[in-house]
Formats: sequence, structure tokens, C-alpha cells
Amino acid sequence: MTASETGEPSFERRIARKPRTVVVQPTGYCNLACTYCYLPDKDAKTPMGLEVAGAVAASIEAMDHSDGRPVDLVWHAGEPMALGVKRFAKLLEPFRPLVDAGLVAHGMQTNATLITDTWIDLIEEHHIDLGVSIDGPAHLTVQRVDRKGRAAFDRIVRGIGRLRERKVPFDVISVITEESISQTRDILDFFASLGAYGIGLNIEEAEGLNQDRPQLPKDRVQQFWTEVIDWARERGPNAIRVREVDRLGKYLRASPEERARRRNEYRVDPIPTVSVTGDVVLLSPELAGHKAPKYGDFVAGNVLRQDISSIIDEAHRLGYVQEFLVALDTCERTCKFYSFCLGSQASNRFFEHGSFEAAETGYCRNTEQALVLALEKATVKENTA
Repeated sequence: MTASETGEPSFERRIARKPRTVVVQPTGYCNLACTYCYLPDKDAKTPMGLEVAGAVAASIEAMDHSDGRPVDLVWHAGEPMALGVKRFAKLLEPFRPLVDAGLVAHGMQTNATLITDTWIDLIEEHHIDLGVSIDGPAHLTVQRVDRKGRAAFDRIVRGIGRLRERKVPFDVISVITEESISQTRDILDFFASLGAYGIGLNIEEAEGLNQDRPQLPKDRVQQFWTEVIDWARERGPNAIRVREVDRLGKYLRASPEERARRRNEYRVDPIPTVSVTGDVVLLSPELAGHKAPKYGDFVAGNVLRQDISSIIDEAHRLGYVQEFLVALDTCERTCKFYSFCLGSQASNRFFEHGSFEAAETGYCRNTEQALVLALEKATVKENTA
């Protein structure tokens, strides 16, 4: 097979060989049963073995760290804290020397319902950055329920309260749904009142097992982002950071030369996602646990048999990776928003179109394009005021 047949030249140009982020799934299980959850294995209680964690640590240690940037190791999947603090502490041990050497920075995405002082002790000891999943005030967090259908809001807020008492910084990540998209300021004001360091806003998507809920129209999403930008401007530069507005601002502040350099030098993060068994899926954590006749199980390798760098080196042979490279070529050639988003997400292409070759997705329209268009609208309003 020739290089052109495997997509290798495009792969070399577009995919980073050292990942910026490695996602580790210590358990597929989640103690909640959110109505929009996309995870296929949230009932699986099998925990990650210590040998898998050790293999991930060895893989990261063997990477080329000449860029001076630590790998962000994000503990995510179902609910990481459902593993139990003692078992989770054992999984962290292989990474301790890497953290001390500046090669790894821990992160965790949690629903915060299981936070205790013992968990906070571990978080502080290992310098774990926290993201808390919550959608807004109680009446807007109704999709987050436990396995008996009971609202989880009070337990989430109680966990956040413990973080605040211990002065542990945290970000919040919110899913914006049909029910909440018209209540922008209520959501943002609430997150500010919680004391969050930053806010991430995810427009609900058709993804994984979440395929049946209504998808939001682009014009309504654009209005939402306009309101978010207005709120952030009113708060000023020292206010709580909104992830999407911050990202857009960094892009706009860059000179034309800096944007051109970013476009030419940018490489897509392969985001290796490691399951409890050591299987590695690339490009999008959302693909883990899913299967499709055309692509199989998306597994690119296993860390117990092969290190992560080698798995990435051979990824150009995978059909879904090859198709994603085709999509990126199409985006760069045809989309006026490409210099901002640089290609967007792989999993949305698959879940929306059944193929990775599709260029535009709902995610593109609602989280990339609508954000830019909202800024244009906000700027026009400001200039005519």
C-alpha cells in the first residue's frame, strides 16, 4: 500500500504526533442517569486495572517532551469518583513522578455528587484541576437525575459547596438544551454566584446514545451566543472566564500573520482515549465504546501491548482517520470559518452523518459558526449604539 493510499502525507501534515490531551476512563459507570447522556457503557462497573494506568504513565514518559508542555491527563468517562477514592488513588500513583517532573497535569470531569473531604485531600495532593458538570439553577438542571430519576441538583451544589469551603478552584461545564437556551443570563449569573473560575457551554448535540432529543436551530443558538458575549463584556476582563468567548477573543486579538502561522502550524490533537481495558480510541472520546459496521469498534491499539506514540504513528491506516483527513481538506478548501475552528470535531461527523468525510455538522453551525456570527452582530450593535 502506498503512502497516498493510506493517507499518510495528509496525516503527517494535520495530526499532532504528541497529544496535548490524553483521556483516561477509570470506569464506564456513572451514578447518575442524565437524560441526554451519550455514553454506551455507563452501567459497566468494571474498574481500570493498575497495569493499565502504569502502561499509560510509561507511554507518556516515553513521549518527546521537548516542547516543554505537560500532557493534560483528563480522568473522564462515566463518573470517575464512582470508582472510590482508595482505588482511584492507586491509579494516580504511576503518574506522581511525571507530575513532579512537569510532564503531566491532571484534570477530572465530575458531577460533584460524591465529593467528600477525603476526595478533596486527594485532589489537592495530586494537583487535579476540576470541571463540574451542572447546567444552571435547579429548574435548568432537571436533565441531571440519578438512577431512580431523582434530581441531582442539590447534591451537585452540596459538592461544590465543599470545594468552596476548602478553596479548591473549579470550572463548570453546562449542556445548553432546548429548555435552557432562552435563559442565558440566569445561567451565567448562577455560575458566577457559585464561584466558578471558568464556564464551558456545550450546545446539546446528536451524539452517541443521545440521538432523539430536539436539536437547536442556528438562529436561536446565534442569539444565545450574542447574549453570552454581551454578558461577558458587561462583566469586564477580570470577570469569570467563558471558555468560548475567551477562545474567540484570542483568535481576534491575533495579527493576520499570527493567524496565518497558526493555520499553517496547527495539528489536530489525536486525543488518545484509554478505556478500562487499555483499548485506545483516537480523535474523539465520544467514539469510545461505540461500534459501526464500517469502522468496527474504533480501537486503534491497546496500551498493554503498544505505547501511545506508536499507536498514533500507525493511525493513518485506520479508515475513520483517513476519512477525517478528507473532511479536513474539504473544510480548509471550502469553509470561510476554517481559520477559526481549524476543522472541528470528528465524532459529530460520524454521529450526524454516519461518515467522517462530512464537512459541516451541527456542532460546526452551533458552536463555531454561530459564535463568530454572534460576535459580528454584537459588534454592529455596539458601533450603532
